[in-house]
Amino acid sequence: MKVRKIPLRMCLGCQEMKPKKELLRIVRTLEGRLEYDPTSKKNGRGAYLCANRDCLAKALKYHRIEKTFGVKPAEELITELERQMNSS
Repeated sequence: MKVRKIPLRMCLGCQEMKPKKELLRIVRTLEGRLEYDPTSKKNGRGAYLCANRDCLAKALKYHRIEKTFGVKPAEELITELERQMNSS
């Protein structure tokens, strides 16, 4: 039986490669807004974060979200990500 390859993605905070299903996805839509993508199926440029506050804090401190997308994250996005981190 063929072994399936697990897709890995890099976290913006800790810069570690982790399985895609363990990470939270942020997407820049075609309109240029940043949104949390719970389904990982929205169209647009995506990036990933671990589901812990330390990684979010590092990504914000070093402006990695801004560098990746060219857009500053809105306060609503940050609160949505924090809420998702608390629930998981």
